Amino acid sequence: EVQLVESGGSLVQVGGSLRLSCAISGFTFDDNAIGWFRQAPGNKREGVACMATGDGSAYYDASVKGRFTISSDSAKATLFLQMNSLKPEDTAVYYCAAGPLCTEVGGSLVYGMDYWGKGTLVSVSS
Repeated sequence: EVQLVESGGSLVQVGGSLRLSCAISGFTFDDNAIGWFRQAPGNKREGVACMATGDGSAYYDASVKGRFTISSDSAKATLFLQMNSLKPEDTAVYYCAAGPLCTEVGGSLVYGMDYWGKGTLVSVSS
C-alpha cells in the first residue's frame, strides 16, 4: 500500500521561509514522478513542483520558480519542498503526490498522479 504523509505546514509571515516534508512508503521510485501540489480556498488544485525519479529532473510552476526548491532523499523515501520569499498568494493546503507523469509545459505543470497525501496547511500572513 502506497502512503504519503506531509508535514511542516505552518503560519508564516510574508517573506519568510518554510520547509515541507513528505514521507513516502510502498511506492516504486524508478521512472516515475513525485511532487507537490496546492489548493487554495475556492481555487482549483495546481502543480507547484515535481521531480522525475528516474533522472532527478525538477519542474516548477512559473509562480514559484526561483523561490521554491524540490528535493528528495530516495534512501529515506522523503520528499522536501523548501519555500523561500513566501507571499500571501502561496497560502494553500499543500499535497504530496506520486505517479507516472509530471512535467512542465508553458510555465505550468502537467501531471497524472495516482497517489495523494492528505495535505498540510501553509498560511502566509501579511
